[in-house]
Amino acid sequence: MLLVAVSMGFAQTHTQTAKTLSKTAQSLAKQGYVNIKDRDKSIQVSLMYSRADNFCGKVLYGDLREAYLHPLAADALVKAQKRLKQLRPDLSLKIYDAARPMSIQQRMWNEVKNTDHSFYVSNPANGGGLHNYGLAVDITLCKAATGDSIPMGTKVDHMSADSHIDREAQLVANHHITPEARKNRELLREVMEHAGFKPLRTEWWHFNLRSRAEAKKYFKVIR
Repeated sequence: MLLVAVSMGFAQTHTQTAKTLSKTAQSLAKQGYVNIKDRDKSIQVSLMYSRADNFCGKVLYGDLREAYLHPLAADALVKAQKRLKQLRPDLSLKIYDAARPMSIQQRMWNEVKNTDHSFYVSNPANGGGLHNYGLAVDITLCKAATGDSIPMGTKVDHMSADSHIDREAQLVANHHITPEARKNRELLREVMEHAGFKPLRTEWWHFNLRSRAEAKKYFKVIR
């Protein structure tokens, strides 16, 4: 795995020239991360931290609009999209967050530390999370033709038990989420797990390609 990580790239093809990329995008590209649109244009992107309608209530990515990932994660996501197209040609994956610089992680942590929501965000002091290695995505399913997200029971970034994946039967029974939303969550997990991603128990939208221990041992943090 070490050889794979060290050789992550570093030859890359970009659909955009360096002049049109934002400063953050250029930094990510120089560090070896890839724009998912360069791997599969059909995967849709709507970065939630480029807008203010997220749990922080503010824009965190001032100049970033593209979803970057470690090449291994990008290739896996392309595989997940292909699987989804086999099962549901009318749907597409839609990324809400991908590679995240540690400076942004710190700003996010500052919003939740000493609150009841602190366990939803990785502390930079402890090495951050898989987003900070380009090995995690926050993602949902959407209609391929329009980009409209389909029902998942909660919004992405909704911090409550309604977002947990280990109690979905109970959530349906208690009318917290609909049977349709549960089925959609299961479909998302099916295609992501097919590609090697692992779901996070507390967030239906979050998937990791590697463990935290593997990331710290073999991969570099995004600066």
